Amino acid sequence: MRQKQEITDIWAKLFPKFSGNSATLQGRVREMMVHSILMGLIPPGAKVPTSRALSSALGLSRNTVSLALQVLVDKGFLIASPRSGLIVNGDILLGQADRSAPSEPMTAGLKWSERFKSHLINQRNITKPANWQDYAYPFVYGQFDASLVPLKDWRACSHQALFVPAVKKWAQNHIDRDSEALVEQIQHRLLPARGIMARRDEILVTAGSQMACYLLANVLVDKKTVVGIEDPGYPDARNNFLLRSDHVKALPMDADGLTASRAMGQCAYVFVTPSHQCPTTVTMPLSRRQEILELAKKRDVVLFEDDHESELNFSGRPLPALKSLDTDGRVIYLGSLSKTLVHGLRIGYIVAPAELIRELRALRRLIMRHEATNNSHTASLFIAQGHHDAFMRKLNVTYKERREILTRAFSKYLPDFEIVPSQGGSGAWIKGPESLNSQSLAELCAARGVLIEPGDIFFSKSSNKNQAYFRLGYSAIHGSLIDAGVREIQQAYKDMKIHS
Repeated sequence: MRQKQEITDIWAKLFPKFSGNSATLQGRVREMMVHSILMGLIPPGAKVPTSRALSSALGLSRNTVSLALQVLVDKGFLIASPRSGLIVNGDILLGQADRSAPSEPMTAGLKWSERFKSHLINQRNITKPANWQDYAYPFVYGQFDASLVPLKDWRACSHQALFVPAVKKWAQNHIDRDSEALVEQIQHRLLPARGIMARRDEILVTAGSQMACYLLANVLVDKKTVVGIEDPGYPDARNNFLLRSDHVKALPMDADGLTASRAMGQCAYVFVTPSHQCPTTVTMPLSRRQEILELAKKRDVVLFEDDHESELNFSGRPLPALKSLDTDGRVIYLGSLSKTLVHGLRIGYIVAPAELIRELRALRRLIMRHEATNNSHTASLFIAQGHHDAFMRKLNVTYKERREILTRAFSKYLPDFEIVPSQGGSGAWIKGPESLNSQSLAELCAARGVLIEPGDIFFSKSSNKNQAYFRLGYSAIHGSLIDAGVREIQQAYKDMKIHS
């Protein structure tokens, strides 16, 4: 009896602090019980309190606790004894390491930093607080508004992906092959919408555009290779190329995006974001796209086109991708579902000549074999059944409204700040007064519950001039909060001027 009371007390104290991963109370109770058994808080052979006693101690319904206990019986964590009721199954701990003595930290005295061939932690990277959802005004780029995501449709597709015929397709070890269902949707639905026709052997699925850059850099770039990237430009792409090459060149831009400059003509490869330039959001006009392609052909430059947020176009008529205008196969196309659907999904793809795809596929096999095919199958259903297109239409309407609210708010509260015009996307690139230090502004804004992204990280070199820029995302903040959020930025800016 005393042992049952001790277990009741342990679970009563643990449950309020145990968040778990389950979305239901029953699941949370079950996770808490499993955790306490596997961690040795409840010993093998211990008698478990009755559901009535536990429900009272946890402050939950008896039915919730009873169902959780029954699942643990079904899974073998608990055993129903005719005389003792439920007891903890000692066999459940077989194969578990002895937790009685805490492991000592390894102190071999190895100087690991001297063994590193690169020091990636010293790279300049974009940083975002993990708890961004706790901020009142999260103008954070690259996150999503859960109220917009069609979870009901995704859940239905996930359920269909668990039907036996579907499981037989995606659950097998694909070795180095992609999900056929997803590749089919990329080939026949996503690419034609961008004016691109490709064979299946010209498509490779990746874990987002960052992985695409990593694969391309490792297959095509060495220390002497000259790689060009827009300045300002995408830091993750720049870091990938810097990992391989000593000659990463910052390329000039103007109001239309990347310029067809002499510097560009000196590169072997150039990374470009023509749909919505990262980070300025500028859309490259058709005439400039043709200039870029003509120079690339003349100077034998290969272009890496990251078709960044091309679906998010407020006019409804996106310009054709560089790849669709390419006549001699020198544009390598990078696409992504993560940027528009759910950022945590991590599904992207490369379109390139079959010979290059074979080499990239061989490298990907060494890293991860293939993408998570269960997610790929679900995504293929989501696209095939029209949910993706409907979602893009919804996002374009919503983001256009949010962009307009943001523009009006800056005109009202911060008229000295310039928002770079954009035809779409999910963020705004903003230039403040020349004296602005966006890093200091970001710190003051964070103290007021506002998240903004300093712009210095996007430039190849840090300078006082670059400190005047910052980026605001509006994918994760509700439209009704934007005006008040900009007003808080105004107050933070006023505070900064007072103390400067």
